[in-house]
Amino acid sequence: MARRVYVAGTCDTKGQELAYVKALVEARGIAAVVADLSTHAPHGGDISAHEIAAHHPDGAAAVFTGDRGSAVAAMAVAFAAFVRTRADLAGLVGLGGSGNTALVTQAMRALPVGVPKLMVSTVASGNVAPYVGPSDIAMMYSVTDIAGLNRISRVVLANAAHAIAGMALGEPPVATGDKPAVGLTMFGVTTPCVTAVTELLGADYDCLVFHATGTGGQSMEKLADSLLFAGVIDVTTTEVADHLFGGVLPCTEDRFGAIARTGLPYVGSCGALDMVNFGALATVPERFRARNLYVHNPYVTLMRTTPEENAAMGRWIGERLNRMEGPVRFLLPEGGVSVLDAPGQKFHDPAADAALFAALEATVTQTARRQLLRVPHALNDPTFAAALVAHFRDAIAEA
Repeated sequence: MARRVYVAGTCDTKGQELAYVKALVEARGIAAVVADLSTHAPHGGDISAHEIAAHHPDGAAAVFTGDRGSAVAAMAVAFAAFVRTRADLAGLVGLGGSGNTALVTQAMRALPVGVPKLMVSTVASGNVAPYVGPSDIAMMYSVTDIAGLNRISRVVLANAAHAIAGMALGEPPVATGDKPAVGLTMFGVTTPCVTAVTELLGADYDCLVFHATGTGGQSMEKLADSLLFAGVIDVTTTEVADHLFGGVLPCTEDRFGAIARTGLPYVGSCGALDMVNFGALATVPERFRARNLYVHNPYVTLMRTTPEENAAMGRWIGERLNRMEGPVRFLLPEGGVSVLDAPGQKFHDPAADAALFAALEATVTQTARRQLLRVPHALNDPTFAAALVAHFRDAIAEA
């Protein structure tokens, strides 16, 4: 089947702009189609809004409700289902304001990493995290509203057309070798550990390291859900602290869910659970100002977690480890969970670490395949990295 670029938007309000982008994509030598996402007065497009709406789990009637809010939300569900059925999709470009951006990017997030995705949006110069999520979506600010063609919009939309055409026509570099991939999570304060692990595994595995910034963990789990890993070494579970205690780099309730769903071999640890992340010192909420704070840089302030918070994290993580049926090893570094949690450092707090470990041991139902293991070393000690690798190799052999 010939590969095509899909140009997505509402033909009832953006038909001229969508046709313009389609024509420019085709001028670059690749076929293109306009997908109409109109919910008010559907018309036009190579793929009709009714055809797309029919992919909603409850049928097209769930989309064309007459209420704009519910209709757009339902069309987003339908379009995400629709794009997953497209064997000819070489790339997806969307045009629109806030509503259409939310609609199209939901479908983009449903596509595998690597499929070209470009969203031209009036909101692309603001906080785009909710739109991009864990996916590889490129956001382009439209400068003017997408409301007709003018001397600015013609240039911006032409750049978008040429960009998506180039991505769709380009061949990604061929990976050398046939090593299986392993996903790892890292933070600045766990870097020595993850670096040592990758050095020990690099000869046998393609090590993909994800920055544990909330979306980093989501990205790792998105690839795990897609079964693109042989296994996961989840050194840095710090996003849980931000999720539970109001930090700026939180995971979601689905953290660890991909491992439970796939049964992938999993080795995890408590990396950076000694801290909650905030922005500049002035942004730390007033209720936390008297806490043990560390200014990591002018834009990042860290807050030491208390024994009570560590106990809560241990229970939260432990409940999710219990849902995993594949080989699981979760290592407890008795010498400290980060660079800052070492003796003499700002966040050294043996009582907090002990509360974390005790809560994990009280919560996790241990079996031959699901084990908690105490290691008498700090997380960033080379011996701890060696233990992670040894248990990972055991988990792989057990899978």
